[in-house]
Amino acid sequence: MSFTLREHTADVAVEAAGDSLGDVFAAVADGLTAAMCDEVADTGDRFSLSVRAESREAALFDYLDELIYERDVRGVLPADHDATVRQEGDEWVVEASARGVPFDDVTARDVKAVTYSEMRLEESDAGWDAYVVFDV
Repeated sequence: MSFTLREHTADVAVEAAGDSLGDVFAAVADGLTAAMCDEVADTGDRFSLSVRAESREAALFDYLDELIYERDVRGVLPADHDATVRQEGDEWVVEASARGVPFDDVTARDVKAVTYSEMRLEESDAGWDAYVVFDV
């Protein structure tokens, strides 16, 4: 599981890869963390979250959007992501957790929102690849 930050016109993009769908979701989330903070402290407690959506892409969007929401509500930087993704009938379900690093322990930049702009989520021979643009 890996990610790379990519420059994007006035925004930041994350290109990620993972062996499974859950791995690539977590890798994109790790990229989101890296876009917000250069050095992440080892502090904070884990929290869980769950999202349901009508497609894999919508599930990825909603998962990342929920992480930004949790950041704002909890006052923490979500880090060290873990995610499991499965299909239940017509819905995609993401069960995930992250470590919430208190803002007092990091110097964080603001990422305003996840976007659908240029979003890609594709299965490859090596697993899964994703590309997501964030509004900064």
